[in-house]
Amino acid sequence: MFRHALRAALLAGGLFAGLTPALAETSRLALVIGQSAYRSVTPLPNPANDAKVMAQMLGEAGFEVTTAADLSQRDLNREVGDFAAKIAAKGPDTVALVFYAGHGLQIDGENYLVPVDVDPRREADIPLQAVRLNDLLNTLNSVPSRMRILLLDACRNNPFPAISQNVGRGLALVDTKTGAPGTFLSYSTSPGAEAEDGTGANSPYTTALLQAAREPGLPIEQAFKRVRVAVNKVTEGRQTPWDSSSLTEDFRFVVSADAGAANAGPRPVVAKRSVDEWKRNLEGKPIEAANEIIVGDGSVEAYEAFVALYTAPPYGPQAREWLDLHNRMAAWNEAVLINTVASYQGFLDRYPNSDLTPTARKLIERLRNRPVVTPVVAAANAAIPATPPVVPAVAAAGPTCPCSQTPPPGRKSETQKRVEEKPARKRDEDPPRRASRTPRRDPDDVVVYAPPPPPREYYGPPVRVAPPVSIGIGIGGGYGGGYGRAPQSYPTRRGYGY
Repeated sequence: MFRHALRAALLAGGLFAGLTPALAETSRLALVIGQSAYRSVTPLPNPANDAKVMAQMLGEAGFEVTTAADLSQRDLNREVGDFAAKIAAKGPDTVALVFYAGHGLQIDGENYLVPVDVDPRREADIPLQAVRLNDLLNTLNSVPSRMRILLLDACRNNPFPAISQNVGRGLALVDTKTGAPGTFLSYSTSPGAEAEDGTGANSPYTTALLQAAREPGLPIEQAFKRVRVAVNKVTEGRQTPWDSSSLTEDFRFVVSADAGAANAGPRPVVAKRSVDEWKRNLEGKPIEAANEIIVGDGSVEAYEAFVALYTAPPYGPQAREWLDLHNRMAAWNEAVLINTVASYQGFLDRYPNSDLTPTARKLIERLRNRPVVTPVVAAANAAIPATPPVVPAVAAAGPTCPCSQTPPPGRKSETQKRVEEKPARKRDEDPPRRASRTPRRDPDDVVVYAPPPPPREYYGPPVRVAPPVSIGIGIGGGYGGGYGRAPQSYPTRRGYGY
């Protein structure tokens, strides 16, 4: 009995130990991609290393990890599709995470992940050869899941000389709050900025993320606050990670031993501070401490309060540069969403000499030269009158048949006169028969005369009886009319009118 009890205890202990990292989720899935061996440009040394250590950390945190490296466009699309299929198979309680390390570009306000086989000669080649970030997001959103986490160490410099002078730097801003809830997106640096590959074995972003994610019980928003501060410090303000969240529940990479800190229940709603509240909170603090606070928070209101209170270098100019860049990228995102000549011209009026100026001018020309469909359609149908034709008075009055005209008051119509003049037929009389029979030909061209039907009593108005294959011919006028009858007892099945 003791042996059985010991075995049960060991099994239970092993089971709970395996569930500790992911206590609240039924499953955790991760896709880790490292793009190093670019063929047409200088390879990147660190993405392969970053992917390896991230896969190890996520495996320790309870994720079922799929790793992929140096993918072509076709392979990258296939990996994303297969990953979505795994999420669907696991069920709607799955936490799905994608980590991507490699090159990323923005073209015309769209973000693209760059496969290793691209070789662009012009801007138009990137949408054809790369993978759009929104397509990846839409693929993950197409299957039910508990939350989707995208970590992109993809804001490195543009390595393609043929297009490097005509496209914007870094990645364009993406606001997850406008999409499906339950999404967390992190860039290795701010939108519109470039991230560093790093001089060590891993990039600054991945190094900071590994350290923050391994701390037990740390919510994901708090973890990325630490990532922002750590990367900002190690790069001396040149690089500050950025994230956008629409999560409705808490998430922790590693759950603490305290069961109450598990990933369960909705996230507490934190009220957003105004600029004045931030000023009161920062006032009197040393500039180093205040800078660390606003970098960790990452909100526009915190930066606006900081630049209003502190101007000393290096933190004052760095905060001002971050704020100007963020405002410019937010304005660019709005112009792209509106996508009109006026929206792009408004952006150029505010930022006439930015790295996005060539793109804005190009999009303006594209919209101005876009063919207008409506005038072409109108010209093609110019022969059709715009107003309905005038109907003559006679035609508008309706048909001129006397039987259909309404007589003046006190006068009878022609139909009423014919009905009254026609002699009434007795109910016990048979209807009149035709005097002659018309010869009809059968398929063998033999003349056949069908005998007339036998007389029968006539009751009431004539009734039309016609089998599906019979032909009825009726002649009559007024209320008498005509009817066709094809007695079923005769072999010829012919119909005659009386």
